[in-house]
Amino acid sequence: MSIEIANESGVAVDEPSIVAAARFALDRMKVSRLAELSVLLVGLDEMADLHERYMDLPGPTDVMAFPMDELESARRPDAPDPGPTLLGDLVLCPRFARDQARKAGHSLMDELHLLTVHGVLHLLGYDHAEPAEEREMFTLQKRLLGDFRSERAVAQRRAAQRREDDKLLGAAGFVETERKPDTDDAAE
Repeated sequence: MSIEIANESGVAVDEPSIVAAARFALDRMKVSRLAELSVLLVGLDEMADLHERYMDLPGPTDVMAFPMDELESARRPDAPDPGPTLLGDLVLCPRFARDQARKAGHSLMDELHLLTVHGVLHLLGYDHAEPAEEREMFTLQKRLLGDFRSERAVAQRRAAQRREDDKLLGAAGFVETERKPDTDDAAE
């Protein structure tokens, strides 16, 4: 699965983490590994322009999703293997998201993960215009985010434990630690 990210927002964020959230949601939703997604982070002015141009609404917003190709859910058995499917573009506005994160009482990255999953669901055809649609989408979004956070926390704990184990094993002489070349090695 190809996920490209470009940060033109002027706000430093953990881009690999946003990609991980998108990939997790797409994997859980069983989207083809051939799918392609583009994520663009923009400033307030750029987002306000997009929001007005495409939604006819004033001011910036947090996330916009621009679907491209229809997903092929049913194909003939004798059809050739499909090529890459361009899901579309997600546009996030970190400055707008920062204010929402403060109001919600969580970090900017938590908000950007939420918006990424929300946008992915929009690209997959989910909406929240009607109450029943909203319940379905937001229930799924909450489950995906919870699972993503849980798996991420487990992975972070394991990585921290590995680092600690390596330090301990290195101090005990069981694992060769990196050594700096001494001057004799450098001269050879």
